[in-house]
Amino acid sequence: MPRVTTRLYAIPPSHPSHAARLMLEHKGIEHKVVNVIPGMHALAVRAAGFPRGTVPALKLEGRRVQGSREIARALEQAKPEPRLFPAEPERLLAVEAAERWGDEEFQDLPRSLTRWLAANRPEMRVHMAAEAGVPVPRLAAPANALVARYFARKVGADDTERVRAAVAGMPAQLDRVDALIADGVIAGSEPNAADFQIAPTVRVLLSYEDLAPLIEDRPAAALASRLLPVYPTGVPAGMVPAEWIPAPAV
Repeated sequence: MPRVTTRLYAIPPSHPSHAARLMLEHKGIEHKVVNVIPGMHALAVRAAGFPRGTVPALKLEGRRVQGSREIARALEQAKPEPRLFPAEPERLLAVEAAERWGDEEFQDLPRSLTRWLAANRPEMRVHMAAEAGVPVPRLAAPANALVARYFARKVGADDTERVRAAVAGMPAQLDRVDALIADGVIAGSEPNAADFQIAPTVRVLLSYEDLAPLIEDRPAAALASRLLPVYPTGVPAGMVPAEWIPAPAV
């Protein structure tokens, strides 16, 4: 049996990692997902020859590509059909703009919130350790506090007011996703690069029990659940500070 040479280095809770995996599946490219340990992923990815210690990281036809947008273009070049980017110039511009917003702005919300919770809530660290299969997670959680604070600082999640403002802005961001669906930019008959960029972010937000009631009746939730029916991790109710949670739309 020939060896699978396309390898995607990923972290199971990472929504950009899921974006890259979904694009590989869409293209029908045989690949192996190499799940690396959160917190140790920078060392693992660099040891695999990548210049940055970030996921998703893809080995494809002798190339090493990092970042979900870069991976989308590498996949389109390697296998043009089925397409990730439309051929029509006007529609292409709309898809690329939506993809860029999904990458540069929208995906930061769950990343910042998760890292703030890990840094500031011991029960979140216990939960994360349990989900990762760490033996005796209540003993491991205190030891991970310094690591959690380090990763929070890396994305600005040590700034509590910044993270709180991001959560408060979630309804406006979901409104934008719903508008992209209404305009036909995403959620069409065939998913495109913007679908794969945006839907995993919505899906990880749905995995927060505190936030799901604000999302689950939206078109954005239907898209996310269609492309990513199962998410490997979740955050139980009571983790997000109650005063941070936006009021439901009237």
